[in-house]
Amino acid sequence: MKTKITEMFGIEHPIIQGGMHHVGFAELAAAVSNAGGLGTITGLTQGTPEKLANEIARCKDMTDKPFAVNLTFLPSLTPPDYPGLVKAIIDGGVPVVETAGRNPAEYLPALKDAGIKVIHKCTSVRHSLKAQSIGCDAVSVDGFECGGHPGEDDIPNFILLPRAADELKIPFVASGGMADARSLVAAMALGAEGMNMGTRFIATQDAPVHQNVKEAIVNATELDTRLIMRSLTNTERVLNNEAVERLMEKEKALGDKLRFEDILDEVAGVYPKIMHEGTMEAGAWSCGMVAGLVNDIPTVDELITGIMSEADAIINSRLSNF
Repeated sequence: MKTKITEMFGIEHPIIQGGMHHVGFAELAAAVSNAGGLGTITGLTQGTPEKLANEIARCKDMTDKPFAVNLTFLPSLTPPDYPGLVKAIIDGGVPVVETAGRNPAEYLPALKDAGIKVIHKCTSVRHSLKAQSIGCDAVSVDGFECGGHPGEDDIPNFILLPRAADELKIPFVASGGMADARSLVAAMALGAEGMNMGTRFIATQDAPVHQNVKEAIVNATELDTRLIMRSLTNTERVLNNEAVERLMEKEKALGDKLRFEDILDEVAGVYPKIMHEGTMEAGAWSCGMVAGLVNDIPTVDELITGIMSEADAIINSRLSNF
């Protein structure tokens, strides 16, 4: 299937793996790229330029196909070495960067001068237009359904995607709520040139996370996520568990007096415990409502091959019969 996104990134299928904290390692990125999609290494999980350079090299040992690095720009008193991380990406010959969080304009010239394509993750049309205006090559439009940070506008993809199609000149992919062939075909009908999947890729055999995490997604329904940190204007969609319930009790009790320090136990440094040790009640971790559509744990190749085969059947059989 050829779209503007497959042609831009040099991939076979219009499917991108989202950059996920303590999930987006070389093993998963290479598996997605080898299956014809665009795999993604999560830069901030590596933390330092040296570790990121090593992870890029590991991924190159596993695939000769294009892959991306996600670089999320976060406000911090002690920010990561972003210039060093960008240099590691450039020196590593990575062809695509997915940026997220704050405006990436400061680093675009260096990336573009190196011939790197930049796709920026946005949760609104206005942010997508800003990304377009500063020179991003594409946008990942992230709907309210998504795991992680859905922004503060609460606009689901059935509205957000066609609005993006009305306004944008650069191509975009749908992110949030994407799980299968139906997701892909629907997203393309609404104007997208492909889809970005996060939660769905965690529940695969190739994802380098604990089996407990994969089974938690399979066992969850669309009713099992919660929105936390709304009063901090840092809304995050997470899978419900005991730690999330405690956090929400604090939010209810403290109201607008809530400070980040009040919930440190539930959110700070919990990802290694959850993703690698399988301690599922350790804290809050990002998960999309799409968990309700995830019922198995296939290989990445089985997942992507199945999606593309079923998408072809939907387009050429079911829809053509109407």
